[in-house]
Amino acid sequence: MKIIFIDGYNVLNSWPNLKEGKNDSFHGRRLKLVNILHNYGSYSDSKVILVFDGHKVAGNLENKEDINKNLSIIFTKDGETADSYIEREVHSLGRRFEVYVVTSDWLEQQTIFQRGAVRMSSLEFYNEVMETEHSIRKKAAKNRVVAKNHLQDNLDIDVVQKLEKIRRSE
Repeated sequence: MKIIFIDGYNVLNSWPNLKEGKNDSFHGRRLKLVNILHNYGSYSDSKVILVFDGHKVAGNLENKEDINKNLSIIFTKDGETADSYIEREVHSLGRRFEVYVVTSDWLEQQTIFQRGAVRMSSLEFYNEVMETEHSIRKKAAKNRVVAKNHLQDNLDIDVVQKLEKIRRSE
C-alpha cells in the first residue's frame, strides 16, 4: 500500500481550487480538502495522512482522527510543525513501505528524500488528484443508466407479440 503524507496548510495555500476566496471560510476549505482526499485515497487504494500544524496553538495535544481506512487527519501538538511530524513518521516507517510526501517546502522535500520517501510538490499532487477525479467521473458516467431497461427491449419480437396477444386476451 502506498502511504501519502500531506502538509495540509501547504496544500490549502497551493491548490487553485482551495485558495482563499472572499466567500470561503477556512473551515470550509479544509473540509473540501478532506472530501477530495477521501475520494482520492479510496479510489487509489492509498493511505492518506493529512497533517495540520498545531505548533502555534498553546497547550494543543496531538490529535488523530481516522476518517476511514484510507484517510487520517493529524493535528500536531503544541510546538511541533507538520514538517517535523512527517519527518518523524517517515523515519519510523523506514524503507518498508512506498512513502510519498506532499509539500512545496523545498527544505522539507530534501529531508524527506534523504529518508527514503518520494517527494511530490503540492501542485504535482493536485494534478494527480484532478486526473483521478476525472477518472472517477468517467467511470461513474459509464455506469449511469441513460434509459430505462424494459423487458421487451431484451426479448425477440416473436415473444413480445405472443405476450401482447396473451395480455389482450384476458
